[in-house]
Amino acid sequence: MFDLDRFNEIWVTITRNKVRSLLTGFGVFWGIFMLVVMMGAGTGLQKGMMDGIEGFATNSCFMGAGQTSLPYKGFQKGRQWNIHNRDVDILLREIPEIDVVSPLLTQWGGKDNVVYGDNVGSYSVRGLNSNYDRIEKQGLTQGRFINEIDVLQKRKVCVIGTKVYEELFPSNGSPIGKYIRVNGIYYQIIGVADGVANVSLGGRVSESVAIPFTTMQQVLNQGDVIHLLTATAKRGYSAKQVEDKMKELLKLNNNIDPNDQQAIWGFNMEEQFKMFDFLFIGITILIWIVGSGTLIAGIVGVSNIMLVTVKERTKEIGVRRALGAKPRTIMSQIMSESLVLTAFAGLLGLSLGVFVLYLADTYWLQDAENMYLKEPMVSFGIAVSSTIILLICGLLSGAIPTMRALQIKAIDAIREE
Repeated sequence: MFDLDRFNEIWVTITRNKVRSLLTGFGVFWGIFMLVVMMGAGTGLQKGMMDGIEGFATNSCFMGAGQTSLPYKGFQKGRQWNIHNRDVDILLREIPEIDVVSPLLTQWGGKDNVVYGDNVGSYSVRGLNSNYDRIEKQGLTQGRFINEIDVLQKRKVCVIGTKVYEELFPSNGSPIGKYIRVNGIYYQIIGVADGVANVSLGGRVSESVAIPFTTMQQVLNQGDVIHLLTATAKRGYSAKQVEDKMKELLKLNNNIDPNDQQAIWGFNMEEQFKMFDFLFIGITILIWIVGSGTLIAGIVGVSNIMLVTVKERTKEIGVRRALGAKPRTIMSQIMSESLVLTAFAGLLGLSLGVFVLYLADTYWLQDAENMYLKEPMVSFGIAVSSTIILLICGLLSGAIPTMRALQIKAIDAIREE
């Protein structure tokens, strides 16, 4: 005769176990999912930030003239001074650690300051030396960059950015050899540059016009004044060494107190790269701590559910032991259940995490400009490491319930209700 109460009891037990397993599996799933997504986001953040300064030489430094903060040799503090062409020659002669020194001038564009025919635009203008490409990659797409003859002869030539080209030449015809008017003066186009870095000195490469710095000095009628000095160190020397020696020599040649810390401003790209490296190491450690904590919480849940399962199946285990079941049989059964539950939930979380990163990279970040998050993904090594950790945790989560099961004596288990 059908026993409805017994059926309901069995049904409630099965349902309770399924719900308990699903909730426990969700903890593992969420832990590995969050770990993968955070690792991918951290990788994307690192790539985005490094791409932003990728075009700059890693051993470079930049400096410009400011106001003096200390009186010196009859000069009062607050004096405004300038770097000149002669300073470049002195630096190259007196500091053998320098590899490249390149002067730079900047002029922010006024309204519609760049004209070609009926097409106009507002862009910044930069005066560059022929060796500046060794400090900041220009990413030429057409033509050539400024050369030494352009600088020596003060030629009226220019290299335009890709956005300047698109606006002034909407038909996409070749601009090489044609003339544009920049701040009222005509220049012949010799190249088109897209740039490599997302940041730049004096404006982005793609949104600026570059002319020889000697030509720009003549146009601005400021003599041989240089707005900014850029330099790189030779192999075996740090940019910090070069920067310190350059500042010391500039102060000496321009009657500035050696202890004046405000007279020369600037920054060191080498130190920026080191700072980013330490930042990303810290982010990676934090991600692993948070992700591992979430994953451990799920593993603890699996271990608890297996303990409950062992307790509910105490009588069954006792009967099996009484019938001759070996300890390794009981052990393999419980640990395999723990491993399957952990592996299934974890691999599902790993797969979904990778899929979410793929969607983010394909649909959400492709059309976004100026993003500091590019190509978020997890490497194959991280995926394999996560899987191995997951399987190990699955085995460990079944270890305690297994020990509990093996401690049960057959006679005690059979008597237990």
